[in-house]
Amino acid sequence: MPVTLGYWDLRGLAHSIRLLLEYTDTSYEEKKYKLGDAPDYDRSHWLNEKFKLGLDFPNEKLKPDYLKGLPDKLTLYSQFLGKRPWFAGDKITIADFHVYDVLDENRIFAPGCLDAFPNLKDFMARFEALPNIAAYMKTSHFIPRPVFSKMAKWTGD
Repeated sequence: MPVTLGYWDLRGLAHSIRLLLEYTDTSYEEKKYKLGDAPDYDRSHWLNEKFKLGLDFPNEKLKPDYLKGLPDKLTLYSQFLGKRPWFAGDKITIADFHVYDVLDENRIFAPGCLDAFPNLKDFMARFEALPNIAAYMKTSHFIPRPVFSKMAKWTGD
């Protein structure tokens, strides 16, 4: 029985989960919620269902401030990865899916931000070359953009 992944009809925070599901050949179905247009960004498609699921829902910096601190954050990722192929060692783990998504979003947000970090660029290329990931990224199921919802100050478009 396939699992159900429910999220907005955009890339967002579900991206690393989709990557993991594809990589593990997990059978899944997506429930994509529609977000209305500005100025109200109607969320009724989601809100009509949200509180019927029995789940707990506990609930930006502006670009210049974010970009100012980005090199220091990327340095930490680079230092942690070092010369290993994956963030936890020689084998891929869930951490790599999350780190890939974080680095990819930053790469979209600030093109060239990884240029000073050859090991991070190699990590990204290695991840994208995984057969199941490479195949998934060529399908219509892959959602490269928008990264975030229409309500976000930056959507990646």
